[in-house]
Parts: sequence; C-alpha cells; structure tokens
Amino acid sequence: MQKINYITENFGKYDVFSIDSYMNIGGFQSLQKAIDMEGEDIAAVLSDAGIKGRGGAEYPMGRKWSQARAVKRPHHCVICNADEGETCTFKDRELITNDPFNLIEAMVIAGWAVNAEDGYIYMRAEYSHLRPRLINAIKQAKERGFLGKNILGTGWDYDVHLYSGAGAYVCGEGTALIRSIEGKAGRPRMKPPFMKQSGLFARPTCINNVESLSIVPHLLHDAVPYMQAGTKESIGTKMVSVGGNVNKPGVYEVPFGITVRDIVYGLAGGIQEDHKIRLIQFGGASGKISDDRILDISYSYEDFAKNNLIIGSGSILVIDERTSVIDFLRYTQDFFLHESCGQCTPCREGNRHIRIFLEKIKNGTYTDEDIQTMKTFARVMPMSSLCGLGETAQNALKSAFDVFPEVFASKTQTEAVG
Repeated sequence: MQKINYITENFGKYDVFSIDSYMNIGGFQSLQKAIDMEGEDIAAVLSDAGIKGRGGAEYPMGRKWSQARAVKRPHHCVICNADEGETCTFKDRELITNDPFNLIEAMVIAGWAVNAEDGYIYMRAEYSHLRPRLINAIKQAKERGFLGKNILGTGWDYDVHLYSGAGAYVCGEGTALIRSIEGKAGRPRMKPPFMKQSGLFARPTCINNVESLSIVPHLLHDAVPYMQAGTKESIGTKMVSVGGNVNKPGVYEVPFGITVRDIVYGLAGGIQEDHKIRLIQFGGASGKISDDRILDISYSYEDFAKNNLIIGSGSILVIDERTSVIDFLRYTQDFFLHESCGQCTPCREGNRHIRIFLEKIKNGTYTDEDIQTMKTFARVMPMSSLCGLGETAQNALKSAFDVFPEVFASKTQTEAVG
C-alpha cells in the first residue's frame, strides 16, 4: 500500500521548537505567496480542492472563507478549533505535535484571507502538554515578523492568541467555544446571528479545525499532488484516527477512495486475536455505525452518504465480537449523558431517558412501549435540540435500529421465540 504524505509531509523533517528549522524546509513560503493574493482567490483554491470541514460538520471550507470575508464589518477574527473531543479522534493532536509552525502559518493565511485582526487557537484541556509548543511557535513567528504589527511590510496587523478549555465536549460546538473564550459558561446559543456576522466578542468570526487549517499552506505551496489523489467527488487525502480492537491503532493519512478494509486490515493491522468485527463507528461518538458489510466500500464522502454513514471527524472505531451492540450503545450514551450541558430539554432529558431504556434492554426488563418511546426520542432530539450535541447524540442508536434490528426486537416476539 502506497504511503501518502501530503498533510503530514513535514512530520519528522524539522525541529518543532525552531522556526529556522521550519523555514529551512520551506516554511512560511506559502504565507509569502498568500499576501500577493486576494482573499477571494485563496478561498477559490480551497473550493477547487473540494475541502470540507475536517472537524465533523463537513461544510465547504472555501465557501466559509468567502462568506466570512464578505461580511462588511470591521474587526474580523479567526478561530482554530483544537477542542478535539470526539471519542477515538486524535489526528489534530498529531498535527500540533509534529507540525506546530505549519498551523501558525495557516492561521496567518486565514487571517489575511478574511481580513481578520486576531486569531485564536482554542485547545482542549487534555492537550495542556502541547501548550508550550504552540506558545513557542507563536512567539518565534512574532519575532520574525509573521505576526504582530505590519506583517511582512503589508501594513496589516494580526496576532494569534492561545486559549485552553476546561474539558467540556460541548465546547467543540462553535458558539459554546466562543462563550468559553469570552469567560462565560461554555453553553451553545441560538443562531442567528451566525458566527460569521457576530461571533467572538460580537465580531465577525471564521472557525475551522486544526486539520482543515493545516492543509492550507500545503495547497498554496503545491496543490497538484493533493488534486491528483482521491476520487472525483472526494479530492485529496484525509487524516484518520483508527482505534478500538485493532492491532495498530494510530493516525494515518489516506487518499480518499481507499477501502475501509485497507484501512482496518492494512494500515491498522487487523483485529486483535483475529476476532470478528461486531461494528465500526465512523466520525466519533456522534457518528453512525455499521457492521463488517461496510468493509469494501470506499472511504469517500459520496460512498459514505450512499451507505448512510458520515466521514465526520475522521475517526474509525472498531469494536469486535467481545462487546455487544447494546453494551457499546450504553457506553456511548454514558458519554453524551455526561457531556450534555443540560441547557435544552430535548438533549438533557432525551439522553437521560434513552440511557434508562438501553439499561432495560440490557437487563431484559424492557417493554414494547419502551422500544417505541426510545425510537421517538431518538427521532425528536435532532429536530429540537439547541446544538450539534443533541442533534447528533443518537446517530449511533438510530443507525443501530437499521443495522442490528434484532437487538430491538419486540418483547412479545422475543418471548415467543424463547
């Protein structure tokens, strides 16, 4: 299997604490190129590459930058969402660990493209060990004139600030993240106004996650290798985090179009002790699940959509036969029950009651009415919850209804079979 190194091209090639070392391999050349371009032209490069948000929402990145730039208000800002809270998602951690200066360069390019005055990196509390790495990168970039006043003689002033969260999963949602930076409780707010119009400190705000931003300097340097990889509808490469019951869990850069089997049995070394796959969850705790029938489809937006799956954050969690479907759903539900901010009733009460129903199924004490009520709650929550947490918390459960219907069989039918 051919190894892909595009987003990860710089890994291991420079001293991550030295800006000179980064510049020796071509660092900040993409920024030099960017400041000779209009922001709309930079956004067009991203649109041509078909980049969708790599944090989970899958919103076209070029469109987001173009829309942010079009807001006719002063004091724009850019936010890097490094609050990587989805379970089995740890690819942004590897990008910060192995290529911090590339992220800073990407933040400056983003600021230039959308006419921002400030950039903010919001990093999850569990990545506190990486704070010195980013603080050092910001400091050295400022000393070299890539941040601060009159950047590269353009007359443009721009700074990057580093903030850490307190470990709340919901702060991965944009408006909750913004409130956290502002010193408020990290709880989502209603939209509109949308963040591009009134976000952080009521300023026009553009938010992208670490992987989305990290692609930008590479694209401006040489887009050809990226454009030649992938499929017609899913261009380029993707960072994936593979975990669970595999022999070689880790982060891998793969071309879109590779099969799920090649990822699980090739890159990740197959299943521990040759057990059979029970299920695979894609895109984190809020992602959908399937069984091993999915192994031979391509890892691409179009094929995943055809199979009622989502790429999401890029995580691939493999669960083998030693864990039952209900136990997996119970563990997932425990996560959402704990992480819900409790602000809106559908999410707060829906997660709590679905956890009770799953426990009753586990113990064999459920009724047919319990199953129907649980399905109703799972259907209503996405339509009535305030933010993405409540909207996606039951993705795994809803897909389990289709993939593993026998698990939710009528109590009357189950007793008749028994």
